[in-house]
Amino acid sequence: MTTEKQRPAHEIKLGRIKATIWHNETEGGSSRHNVQIRRLYRDDQKGEWKTSESFGRDDLLLVAEAARQAAVWIHQRAQDEV
Repeated sequence: MTTEKQRPAHEIKLGRIKATIWHNETEGGSSRHNVQIRRLYRDDQKGEWKTSESFGRDDLLLVAEAARQAAVWIHQRAQDEV
């Protein structure tokens, strides 16, 4: 049995903010999209990149823009399916 990891339908990156758009099929056969917005940061002690769902004041306009771009991308895909 092969398990294949689902890949995002689209990603939007604005500075440290990343919106990941996932495409899902419903049981009825229709499509829907979900958006996950995260902030990337570097853990200096471990030297690793990590993510957080918590945003500071300076992140909020980028979060809003990433959400806007994600909404436009999803809307355009819905128009293409019609």
